[in-house]
Amino acid sequence: MSETTTPQITNESSFRYVGWAVVAAAFAGVMVSFAPIVPYTFSLFLNPLHAAFGWKREAIGGTFALAAITVALVSPGIGLLLDRFPPRRIILPSILIFALALASLSRLGPNIKQFYVTFFVLGLVANGTAQFAYARTVLSWFHRRRGLALALVLTGSGVGSILIPPLVQWTIAHQGWRSAYVLLGGIALLGLPLTALLVRNRPDAVVLHGDGLPAGGVTVAAALRGRTFWILAGIIMLSAFSENGLVTNLAAILTEHKISAEGAALALSVRGGAGIIGRLCVGFLIDRFSPQRIQTFVLLLSAVGALILAFAATSPIALVGAAILGVGLGSEADVAPYLLAHYFGRRHFSVLYGLTWTAYAIGGATGPMAIGHWYDRAGFYEPRFIVYLACVGFAAVAMSLFLRRRQKPISQDAGRTATAIAIPIED
Repeated sequence: MSETTTPQITNESSFRYVGWAVVAAAFAGVMVSFAPIVPYTFSLFLNPLHAAFGWKREAIGGTFALAAITVALVSPGIGLLLDRFPPRRIILPSILIFALALASLSRLGPNIKQFYVTFFVLGLVANGTAQFAYARTVLSWFHRRRGLALALVLTGSGVGSILIPPLVQWTIAHQGWRSAYVLLGGIALLGLPLTALLVRNRPDAVVLHGDGLPAGGVTVAAALRGRTFWILAGIIMLSAFSENGLVTNLAAILTEHKISAEGAALALSVRGGAGIIGRLCVGFLIDRFSPQRIQTFVLLLSAVGALILAFAATSPIALVGAAILGVGLGSEADVAPYLLAHYFGRRHFSVLYGLTWTAYAIGGATGPMAIGHWYDRAGFYEPRFIVYLACVGFAAVAMSLFLRRRQKPISQDAGRTATAIAIPIED
């Protein structure tokens, strides 16, 4: 393979490599995307909305479920668009719609249908704003530092989950929940400038196989015929059920445990901060060690963190549980795109990633609905509810133990059969 086709590989360690500027812009976009804003502020609005309109927890949780189901349905389509068009054509409109939808929640009335319609719109554009939209672009710039680059992008979600919940809680307490939704709409726009300026696919050439197919990629049908993809999807769905069911209700759970609202918001921030540590560690390790074993370990941490939070009666214990949950939950998302690229290549990466997000969204939708239903039946958050979620998390750990290398990494086969046929990647 000629040097002209692989300059990015030899220069990835340089701080001046342009790929790191793309990572920085993606980090900023993810920091104020759907991922940190909606899940990690959702529980802060449960009590204010119930007090304002008398809506039941299960009904409010249903809006989050609707958004998650919408994400499940549209993610493969968004992935198809990201595989075919420049990323900014998808990301920039998604950010604008996302910000306007968030701000419009400040105009909510007693009819809960408006709440549901808005969360449907949020679900339509969610992955157009989140790490899902940025991952393929980052992968086009990196090979040797792929794990670290993805980890840094996903760390943006952790930073956002540290900064945004306390700010929203303060705004709710001092300005009201309507002002807090306006604030969230403004925050969502902060990712727009750098994305417009810097986020683009690598503009140099890529190498093709002799048969004209892009090197390092398999068809979607071939990926779906194997067990590896379905094991990954199952792990993602189970972990999302457990973790989203807990995180979207965490503030309400902790306040019911006699922990202050400020302490609950702090626990959400600690979870985000621990996620940063976990993601950076995983990003460093995943380029050096077995990603399957790393995934099993971080899933185990998430399940243990859920168990601790089930019985947290004081702020220190809640913070410990949130930190352990954060290390696992913050790191798990890094492994999935890495494994997808590792097993299946980049040719249809976004479509396959979108299908795993479908699995994630199914789990993420049913988890909050389940715990909301349990709450409405019992009238309070029983510890056994969270134990149920932890058990589902342990099921994901068990599935991860069965995940082994069922095929050679696509890059190995591509490296042996590639020919020097090149095409430009459109910006």
